[in-house]
Amino acid sequence: MRDWHMLTLVGVDRPGIVARVTDTLYRVGCNLGEASMLRLGGNFTISMMVEHAGGAHSLAERLEPVARALDLHLHVDPIRGALHRHVVPDVRVRVHGADRPGIVARVTGALAEAGLDITDLESDVAGTGERPVYVLQIEGVAQRGIDSLRAALERLGDGVETSLEPVDTVLG
Repeated sequence: MRDWHMLTLVGVDRPGIVARVTDTLYRVGCNLGEASMLRLGGNFTISMMVEHAGGAHSLAERLEPVARALDLHLHVDPIRGALHRHVVPDVRVRVHGADRPGIVARVTGALAEAGLDITDLESDVAGTGERPVYVLQIEGVAQRGIDSLRAALERLGDGVETSLEPVDTVLG
């Protein structure tokens, strides 16, 4: 029987990581589902749904040599493979303001209370070391409508600038 696993790798970014890891997965007979790769501050991370005829320990053993060669931390968890169940976002929120502790918790908490189901979140720190600016982009589903989210963002105030727009998606 083939089971699904969530494979996560983290380490310093360098060219060829995805190619080497996916080649190893192919060679050991794995099937790939959805994947998401990011570079954060010069670091690499990827999470992949991997179908494998063996348990999480077996999959980790097969990947350990390539992970070690690339100096990556490897983590494998069994999961339910629920492919083709994408939640399509209908709203995009952009936030920027002075970087300070709690800004992400404050924004996401206000949006959650207003009914936002977050499907994607990206953040960055812009500006300078002396005057850092936190930039946050969130996509999600406005379960209680866009007006509820707009009201929540207006209540944030003090030094946080926001924009809110519907996401037009074409499925085909």
